[in-house]
Amino acid sequence: MIAAIEESPLYPIVNPKSIAFFGASNNFNRMGSIMLSSLVDLGYEGRIYPIHRTEKEVRGYKAYQSVEDLPETPDLAIIVLPTDVVCETMEACGRKGIKHAIVVSGGFKEVGPKGAHRQQKLERIADAYGIRFLGPNCLGVANLHLKLNPTPIPAEGPPGFVGLASQSGSFVTQMFNYLHRHGMGFSTALSVGNEANIDVVDCMEYLGACPNTKVIALYIEGIRRGRDFIHVARSITPHKPIVALYIGGSETGKRAGLSHTGALAGPDAVYDGIFRQSGVIRATTLSELFDFSLALGTLPKPRGNRVIIQTHSGGPGAAASDSLGRSGFELPLLSPDTIKKLRAILPKTASTNNPVDVTFSKNPLDDFSTIPDILLQEEHTDMLLVYFVSPEAFLHRSSGILGMPPEEVRHVAQQLVAQNIEIFFDVIKRYGKPVVGYTYRSLQEQMARGLLDHGIPVYQDPERAARAMAALIEYHRLREKIAAISTQELEDEPACAEG
Repeated sequence: MIAAIEESPLYPIVNPKSIAFFGASNNFNRMGSIMLSSLVDLGYEGRIYPIHRTEKEVRGYKAYQSVEDLPETPDLAIIVLPTDVVCETMEACGRKGIKHAIVVSGGFKEVGPKGAHRQQKLERIADAYGIRFLGPNCLGVANLHLKLNPTPIPAEGPPGFVGLASQSGSFVTQMFNYLHRHGMGFSTALSVGNEANIDVVDCMEYLGACPNTKVIALYIEGIRRGRDFIHVARSITPHKPIVALYIGGSETGKRAGLSHTGALAGPDAVYDGIFRQSGVIRATTLSELFDFSLALGTLPKPRGNRVIIQTHSGGPGAAASDSLGRSGFELPLLSPDTIKKLRAILPKTASTNNPVDVTFSKNPLDDFSTIPDILLQEEHTDMLLVYFVSPEAFLHRSSGILGMPPEEVRHVAQQLVAQNIEIFFDVIKRYGKPVVGYTYRSLQEQMARGLLDHGIPVYQDPERAARAMAALIEYHRLREKIAAISTQELEDEPACAEG
């Protein structure tokens, strides 16, 4: 592990103060121009130096014919050029003294023997000048905390806590909207492409030390340095979760990875073993990768696997019960004291079994204050799963019946929903137990969106919620195991002789 984040070769790539940009022009249909536009539009505050042989100005920035003409040595070079000129461009960067680069251009190892030979030449040039680089065949980096996004798709939403290292460039740039809609955002996202110089293991080291990253997500088509991967992951997982999606275990996935980035995949069982030894949680789909990241990045450690469900309807409660049971959770009965407290406020039609089915609230505020407060006090509660029915429609109808103008109705409804979210958040903060929500409504409605913005994970069905909760349990189990192994290894090391 790196002793400090500044020691990582990725630090100047993720945090550049100045960038030489190759491949952008005033033709906005070119990839380089699109990527420069993303960088500019997000508000990057560093210095940008477009390099172009004929253009005098690109996107309002003075352009330079050659990198040698720049008034300073930039921290980073971004190369989005035809394959045939990439090597000579890298050499020019080396002569200028640039030590870090992103090579977006493809046409290297992923296309076969000729491309592999070209990639070897690129590596030799970088080594000769001491250049560390991402790629080739990648989309580079996004660091929204620095307003840095030189990828093709504009960034959406605020910076977040998910650090992504991906052997696919698309997931770095195409997931902005997905993460924002599901209550997350990238802290840093790294696309490694063919891993000619910097690989997934280097990215893990950087993200492990990154203060903005709470959970590390990996998209993997093949691991080249298996032993180093295990060593680095073991040093990270005792204090920060890692979730991995590996797609090379099937024959079709293996072929796709080889043609995509030239990755050599291995059998599923081998990767299962690598992940277990490392304390890494394995996801089986892209949605699981980020569902698990949401839970691991927001929820405290559970004391056990006993879950109480709070619902407004029998069907969603039964579906949640089934999902939790399939994921290995217990649904304990409530204590007599808890049942007594609930019966004092619930309607006669409600059920005080587990799930606790409110059916219809006498006082809607109880759903967000008194009921969860009672359930979290319950001694048999390790985790609480809550079914959320969005109240906006009911509030609009009630206010409309009272003859309020539509604009006033919207204002009142928004205020009441916001108030309930704050009350609910204040209640669950007091207990330090994991609380998870699920809904069949849109996550963009005010209720779900507000909960997500407060760091309360809400999923679009109970199955996804249950699997994410199981991942939380599994992470803490593996974390304790890895920590115990590390402690034993330290105790087994021979003492150094004095003198």
